[in-house]
Amino acid sequence: MSTPAPAIPLPTTAPLSVAMRDGSRAEHEAAESSAFMATLLDGGIEPSGYAAYLRRLRRVYEALERVGRACAADPLVAAVHDPAIERLGAIDTDLEHWAAGPGATDLDEPVDSPAVDAYVARIEAAGAWGGAYVAHHYTRYLGDLSGGQAIGRVLERHYDLDGAGVAFYEFPAVPKPKPYKDGYRSRLDALDLSEEEVARVVAEVQEAFRLNQALFLELDAELGLSRA
Repeated sequence: MSTPAPAIPLPTTAPLSVAMRDGSRAEHEAAESSAFMATLLDGGIEPSGYAAYLRRLRRVYEALERVGRACAADPLVAAVHDPAIERLGAIDTDLEHWAAGPGATDLDEPVDSPAVDAYVARIEAAGAWGGAYVAHHYTRYLGDLSGGQAIGRVLERHYDLDGAGVAFYEFPAVPKPKPYKDGYRSRLDALDLSEEEVARVVAEVQEAFRLNQALFLELDAELGLSRA
């Protein structure tokens, strides 16, 4: 049975960045409520479990960065596209750390993940309209520059990493995330979109968070985790 398409929100006159944030608040909170993330932040995920997460993220970011390069000339995509914040190389660096040791999974082995398959397909489809791609870029990268920074610090502390295995959360080209994020939001707000197009972008942000939630739920099941 096919999943019904998410409802498109009513048109809004709010700035695009505000509409994206406020219009996806419920989906954002739901995506963050996974047992995997709660256990990770408590220091309870085994290295192999975190490697399973990174391998999923690798496919997501490979698609996101590939589609971004292909569509970089689109005026909407150009507003946010920035090779300096791409994450694929950082993920590969972290995988070398987390997937090492006895029982490690071959990094070249394909990831069997229906959740990631659906996520990648949605990102690839977003290449048809720059506004949809912007929604996915915003959901991932602005999250990495916001809550992702706190996650990186918690991992450092709980897993005694001494700088290893957290390259994903480090942005050498962005020494101060706040000014970068402020500029990012300003560029979003300057985009010439109709109210209906803003609503389409918000709907795609909602879907991006749902896809992230599905990824976490899949990890919860694979690792035998549950919320208390």
